[in-house]
Amino acid sequence: MNATIAQHDQDFYTWAKQNAQLLRSGQVERADWKHIAEELEDMSGSRESELESRLGVLLAHLLKWVYQRDYRGKSWIATIREQRRRVKRLLKKNPGIKNYLQEAFENAYGDGRLIAMRETGMEEETFPEESPFSIQQTLDDDFWPE
Repeated sequence: MNATIAQHDQDFYTWAKQNAQLLRSGQVERADWKHIAEELEDMSGSRESELESRLGVLLAHLLKWVYQRDYRGKSWIATIREQRRRVKRLLKKNPGIKNYLQEAFENAYGDGRLIAMRETGMEEETFPEESPFSIQQTLDDDFWPE
């Protein structure tokens, strides 16, 4: 077995450094292309997961904003603003992920319902099955549902 491939499974850090050096020095024929391709796919998957996670937190707080009016405060405002900024920054740094935005939004809403349920103590059925907010509203800095 190729030592580089074995290292991928045994010492990822060293494997990554060695393969980066091989590519930089033009020794592409020695690079572990199979694992490099897998790692690149994993990296794109992690961006998708980050997008879903941030949207889930954002949607949960928007739901809480609607369903727990008496608990609105600076912490919720800060969380909503922060997640909006982070989602927009993620989209700006990774323009291709916009193709995944609708699916991520749909997946994230279900997570947001569960987060809101956990954090409010309300029943899941309290919150609509479909998002009452559009993607545009969710990411709009001036949108605060009433």
